[in-house]
Amino acid sequence: MTFRDKPINLNERGGRKWVYAKKPSGKWWTRRSIVAYLMLTFLVAVPFIRINGNPLILLDVANRKFIIFGAIFWAQDTFILALLMLSFVLFIVLFTVTYGRLWCGWTCPQTIFLEMVFRRIEYLIEGDYRERHKLDNSPWTTKKIFKKTLKHGIFILISIAMTNVFLMWFIGSERWFQLVSEPISKQFGNFAIMLLVSAVFYWIYSFFREQVCTMVCPYGRMQGVLLDSKSIMVAYDYKRGEPRGPRSSGDCIDCKQCLSVCPTGIDIRNGTQLECVNCTACIDQCNSVMKSIGKPPGLIRYASEASIKDGHAKIWNARNRAYSVVLLIIFSFFVYTLVTRPVIETTILRTPGLLYQEQDSTWSNVYNIKVVNKTHEEIPLELRILSHNGKIQLAGRQMNIKDQDMYESTFILYIPKDEIKSDKTEVEFGIFSNNELIETYKTTFVGP
Repeated sequence: MTFRDKPINLNERGGRKWVYAKKPSGKWWTRRSIVAYLMLTFLVAVPFIRINGNPLILLDVANRKFIIFGAIFWAQDTFILALLMLSFVLFIVLFTVTYGRLWCGWTCPQTIFLEMVFRRIEYLIEGDYRERHKLDNSPWTTKKIFKKTLKHGIFILISIAMTNVFLMWFIGSERWFQLVSEPISKQFGNFAIMLLVSAVFYWIYSFFREQVCTMVCPYGRMQGVLLDSKSIMVAYDYKRGEPRGPRSSGDCIDCKQCLSVCPTGIDIRNGTQLECVNCTACIDQCNSVMKSIGKPPGLIRYASEASIKDGHAKIWNARNRAYSVVLLIIFSFFVYTLVTRPVIETTILRTPGLLYQEQDSTWSNVYNIKVVNKTHEEIPLELRILSHNGKIQLAGRQMNIKDQDMYESTFILYIPKDEIKSDKTEVEFGIFSNNELIETYKTTFVGP
């Protein structure tokens, strides 16, 4: 039976094979740690960062309000959001084709929390992989109970903290502070949901762990379709390493140290596998072994199948450069969309269920108006009719819209009878600010 005949996380009897990964070390581990802690800082800090009083990022699904880097998107911006989502999907495809699973190993929240938070706590309390394996297979003693209780108690606290941080991404830090300051009895439903989500996090990072990457995450399956011989990934140089063994001519001495540090339990020497998250732990471990036996580093390295097959270390080619340019263009389009959005979004529709009304010399229609202010400034607005010699009677307050706010009202449009020639006439409105036309809107006027 080969490694491809069964899932890597199952033993010969079909049961769960627990992965005891050795604590990694080396320059790639240091680099990943720096990136991971920057990402964790970003994750925690985002709900508290303000741009003109608004959060840096807010995903308020309930109110259909999304703030991305200070720019607010309402339901009226569905088209823009669809373009951004399409660009994001295209970015993922091209990024994976070019750079493999770089996202999984370096910036995926699952990997960051598991490797940089939960496993580090495990290393600190229970020791390295041999000590953890020995502890798990030993009888329950006072020492074992203490270590397990301490570890899982910390895991529970971190899971609760994670849930609250993620919650702030969707409701904002102000709303979160309001919720936690109220009695639990008043927010029992929300409190129960928080505990349920925390329990899911705790279960994932305490027990399910790497199986999220090897069995659940669709990205690992998708990479099999997207990767090709020119994709950059963590790869074993089989031309240099084979044949294996301490007395063979290949550089690989078959020490299996690359396998001992793998968080998903695979053997990178078997080639590209969907379980590999490109975490670079095997690179560091192999380089340390190569140094100890006087061999050059890079037996396992970032490379493409084509570069290994052709026998050169260069991983950049014309295709990678071209895709990188496309990625830059897509990102530029994202920024351009945010910057060039109109300052306001106006919707004017006839009030449903009402026909025209007749006066002495005019016909009138009733309209509903909605204006969204997408800027961070208060804007005084004025509604005018551009296409006809009509008159507008606005109900309610004046159109002074606060920053990132929405104005809704009703108005009546009066048009002279001699200007209405059919039962449906197109009319055009203008939205002015300080006598400057900033937007126009066309709709229909119903007459006799």
